[in-house]
Amino acid sequence: MSAHHAPYAPRQGLYALKPWYAARLTSVLALLVRRHVHPNRVSAAGVVMGAGAGVALATLPTGAAALAVAPLLALRLAAANLDGNLARVTGRRSRWGSVVNELGDRAAELAALVGCFWLAPAWLVLAAMLAATLPSWVALAGAAAGHDRLNGGPVGKTERCLALVGVAAVPGAAVPLLAVVAAGSAVTAVRRAIALRSL
Repeated sequence: MSAHHAPYAPRQGLYALKPWYAARLTSVLALLVRRHVHPNRVSAAGVVMGAGAGVALATLPTGAAALAVAPLLALRLAAANLDGNLARVTGRRSRWGSVVNELGDRAAELAALVGCFWLAPAWLVLAAMLAATLPSWVALAGAAAGHDRLNGGPVGKTERCLALVGVAAVPGAAVPLLAVVAAGSAVTAVRRAIALRSL
């Protein structure tokens, strides 16, 4: 296929940093292997971290909330990175494990977004929650059809976590940042669908 007709691919965004981030987690991965921790427990821990971020958003004053939300979402991203790697390293990869991985990822994000109901109109939070799931569903549909799973942005998982840190840190930022999450996630889903259509 010529360069002029090469398949369109979504920009990777902050997802391009995943290999670098995974390298930073090598020692943690080794510890989990030594402790015989099951990958599904890591997935569950990610959900707990996401829920903790949601509670912090709902109960702590803006500014102070960022001190809790930022590390909790960093741990949530670490869990999302570690559970799959742990399954591969320990030979525990399974179809059910992949289901748990995906459900845990979605649940962790939705649990964090629930905290925004106390900061923004319910319709906007619901729109952000729905839109945030769309890129993953498109990517999973592509994988089910036999294609490589698409990741990246412009508003992927990492960008959405950063938006929530901004909601926690900046007074009055909830409405504009949730609008960015909703619109950007929808755009990301469309871009991934276009990429799949080109394959």
